[in-house]
Amino acid sequence: MKNGRIDACFGTLNQAGRTALVAYLVIGEPSVEESLDCARAALDAGADILELGVPFSDPTADGPVIAAAAYRAIQHGGSLPAALEVASALRKHSQAPLILFSYVNPLLAFGQERLPAAAKAAGIDGLLLVDLPPEEGAELRAGAAREGLSIVPLVAPTTGREREPRVLAGASGFIYYVSVTGVTGSKEAPLADAAREAATLKARSGLPVVVGFGIRTPEQARAVAAAGVDGIVVGTALVQAIAEAKDRAGRVRAVTDFVGKLRRGLDAR
Repeated sequence: MKNGRIDACFGTLNQAGRTALVAYLVIGEPSVEESLDCARAALDAGADILELGVPFSDPTADGPVIAAAAYRAIQHGGSLPAALEVASALRKHSQAPLILFSYVNPLLAFGQERLPAAAKAAGIDGLLLVDLPPEEGAELRAGAAREGLSIVPLVAPTTGREREPRVLAGASGFIYYVSVTGVTGSKEAPLADAAREAATLKARSGLPVVVGFGIRTPEQARAVAAAGVDGIVVGTALVQAIAEAKDRAGRVRAVTDFVGKLRRGLDAR
């Protein structure tokens, strides 16, 4: 299945010899309104794709920084409907790909039968569901296909070549390669190994591959990109920068500075 905005984004970057910068935000941290501010700042500073994180009370794949941000976000109105509202507002000003990043429970609460149409109407381009194995979610996957939404699969070092075809079946847009056998924000992620594995995965799948979990600095981003991957994802470090800022203007400034440094680091290689 083709996805217009995602395919166009990677196509344009590939022609220019550039690497996609994917930025993850927790919607509702520190408020839904400021999430929109931070999302716009990330795009203005050079992010190519946004992952709009739906906060969840039991984020098993996330480390303490994102888990704490998700807890705060829920208290401040963060939710799946709020993420769709932010997407709708962003879509009025940008054609950058928007990925709804969530655990399955919020989707079940919202209604998996009505989510695909609602996501499409909000301007979402794809779904990245951390805890949805390929054997589950047939109704949701069928609905996503009807609405032209990509299902972005996650492949980890432990996936294994035998299981990989099942994980990738029906995938479109891009593949998210998880650099570690652990949670987000890992300080000792084996990024060199992950970059090499991601590059070979790209050759096998025919889809763009981005690498996430553990990328914090321009130097790390540049090193991973140099291995031939299509994109890098930054989440924990960006969420932490937002959390450490003292006021609304400071949070926008923190996003602008951090994303800008990563963009310049990627473009300098």
